Amino acid sequence: MNLRDEIKQTKPFDDPAQEAFLGVVRTAAELEHAVLELLKPHGITQTQYNVLRILRGAGEAGLNRNQVRDRMIAPVPDATRILDRLDAAGLIVRSRQGADRRFVTTRITDEGLRMLDALDTPVLDLHREQFASLGEAEIHALIDLLDRVRTPSTRSGRADP
Repeated sequence: MNLRDEIKQTKPFDDPAQEAFLGVVRTAAELEHAVLELLKPHGITQTQYNVLRILRGAGEAGLNRNQVRDRMIAPVPDATRILDRLDAAGLIVRSRQGADRRFVTTRITDEGLRMLDALDTPVLDLHREQFASLGEAEIHALIDLLDRVRTPSTRSGRADP
């Protein structure tokens, strides 16, 4: 089903770029909703899941708040609040180190690692199911196209809200 039929729009879109934008947004919303439903029984959001994966990747060294924020898939206004919730749930631990007491290192806990271990296969299976209608070459082509859309040098410099 095409986007116009899906959203019950009777007239054509004003421009193919508009249709592409709305298609990406609609698709992202549907993909994200499925992930949220998968994560809900575990008591974490997709953003929290992303933070846990970032911290698992950082290993024992951990990361500070700004490093976590800069690696997140979707920008957030308040990374501290997300870290506070994960800390309260026992999934991360934060510690001050060195002479500068303002510098706080965040690390994933064993409990956080266990949660990710339990989620790795179901999340990967969901992603495979979500993209099952595409072949491997098409998935790679989609990745390349999305990379090009996000690359500023390929844009005209005009932003259309």
